[in-house]
Amino acid sequence: MPPLPEPHAIAVILLTGVTLFLFARERIPLETTSFLVLVTLVLGFYLFKYPGIEPQKFFLSFGNEALVTICALLIVGKGVETTGALQPLAYLLASVWQSRPQLAMLTTLVVGAVSSAFLNNTPIVVMLLPILVAVCIRSGISSSGVLIPMGLSTLIGGMATTIGTSTNLLVVGIAAEQNMPKLNMFDFTLPVAMAAIPGILFLWLVAPKLLPERTPPMADTAPRVFKAMLFVNEDSFANGKTLTEVRAKTENRMRLERLQRGDNLSVTRLPSVVLQAGDRLYVSDTADRLKEYEQLLGATLYNETDVEHPVTEEQPLAQTEGQQLAEVVITRGSPMHNRTLNVSQFSQRYGLVPLAIHRARPTSDVAGELESTRLRAGDVILMQGSAEAIAELRGSGTMLVLDGTTDLPHTDRANTALAIMLLVVGAAAFQLLPISVSSLVGVVAMLLTGCLRWRDVGDSLNIPVIMIIVASLSLGTAMEQTGGAEYIAQLFVAATSDLPTAMTLSGMMLLMIFLTNVVSNNAAAVIGTPIAISVAFQLGVSPEPFVLAVIFGANMSFATPIGYQTNLLIMSAGGYRFSDFLRVGLPLTAIMWLTFSFVLPMLYDI
Repeated sequence: MPPLPEPHAIAVILLTGVTLFLFARERIPLETTSFLVLVTLVLGFYLFKYPGIEPQKFFLSFGNEALVTICALLIVGKGVETTGALQPLAYLLASVWQSRPQLAMLTTLVVGAVSSAFLNNTPIVVMLLPILVAVCIRSGISSSGVLIPMGLSTLIGGMATTIGTSTNLLVVGIAAEQNMPKLNMFDFTLPVAMAAIPGILFLWLVAPKLLPERTPPMADTAPRVFKAMLFVNEDSFANGKTLTEVRAKTENRMRLERLQRGDNLSVTRLPSVVLQAGDRLYVSDTADRLKEYEQLLGATLYNETDVEHPVTEEQPLAQTEGQQLAEVVITRGSPMHNRTLNVSQFSQRYGLVPLAIHRARPTSDVAGELESTRLRAGDVILMQGSAEAIAELRGSGTMLVLDGTTDLPHTDRANTALAIMLLVVGAAAFQLLPISVSSLVGVVAMLLTGCLRWRDVGDSLNIPVIMIIVASLSLGTAMEQTGGAEYIAQLFVAATSDLPTAMTLSGMMLLMIFLTNVVSNNAAAVIGTPIAISVAFQLGVSPEPFVLAVIFGANMSFATPIGYQTNLLIMSAGGYRFSDFLRVGLPLTAIMWLTFSFVLPMLYDI
């Protein structure tokens, strides 16, 4: 066993362990943990000095080249997403699904993987989900065998280039800072392509058979909203009461759209207005609630379009014509994420009525009214409204709408956005510009051409991801400079000393696979990179395959829905259970791990 390192290194190792534990806690926001880690490092090294580490050095993580590049690529990718630049491809896939579903399945997996090598996989999944849900409904195909394989194929493709995921960029950047040769765009595409072949074949031929048929969370189970009128009688509770008192009687649940007095007079809905016999309260809600309001207020309930016949069992509430249902999945970066429907004034902004919610995580229950429930990424809200309102929400590009249609946002700037993205990737691929420079130029081009607005720029940046990267970079710096990374590497080498170098490399990858399915893949990768480089130097071999082992292992977020944010979206949209990801994710992980364990030693002569 190697001797214990000095106290600063031990403290950083312990802090790393606590950080990984907190990252795995659902109730603690990731950005909160990340900020606490940064403050702890700054304050700790200020109070307990260490040669060569100034506390202010940790602030440089905010200006790290890899982080700047990631943010710029997220912004450029947002331009491609909001302009609908990939819409023609989506329509092509939809048409193939109708005629040849088996070929369409393979095409979808390949397209998802290849696209994810150059774009963030979240917008790709957001684009494909409504398409696949719609074609499955229309073709009578179960979506259960389609959505998870599609999502996992994008994770495979994301490994193939330096810009495929933020994890790749971070690891490549950290390795370069530690004097390793710079990895270029396609330097590790070959091993990924070799491992992707059995992986994609498994997702195409085997995975759909492993997945049981699941019903989407809201299918045919949620209530409908009806427009109705409550007539205030002489003996009604509401007669002579203020509007505040009337709404309090319904526990402030009643949605009053307008108040009419007599045939033509509309009364302003002020809280102090006093209701009179003959007043008409126009409301919209579910059938059960409307009948409850009728009893509580002692009023008479009518259909809005039939004010002559009260609502009875023989004369039930009639569904408002032109109304449609839509399932809306909350995504990270959307205006609803970590907010309530009330605070964001959702109904007023979009003209849609929320009916029900399906939580992405079963432990996160709905407390109180739906409108007051804080929404998380992956939650599904059932909405009702006009076709125009649903189309407007879908076209805004701020949320994922699963409404059985294939419409996607598309503008006359779509070709411009796609051209800019291709130039950004091409300039980096042919080494005309560093990816950090070409991506920033791409952001400017998106803004100048009108493909993006400054509001879109803000929406594309994910605060939790930024804070996780900053905290992870700071921890990595502290571990490397205090000797903590070298000590962990010595422990790893000691534990694997009797194994061939190829098996040690495989073990490093397996460790990353475990961490990435429990905590953030960025956190696992950034902490694992200096350890992997130190292990390689102690073994006297090239560090490049060990760095690639970190990249590949950290990207294998296959086995749990919490491993990656797109897994949560897919779990919500398809009505999957936690065990469904294990059914497919574990064998896929084994296939990819074993293939990489054979391919990397072969390519790097280990």
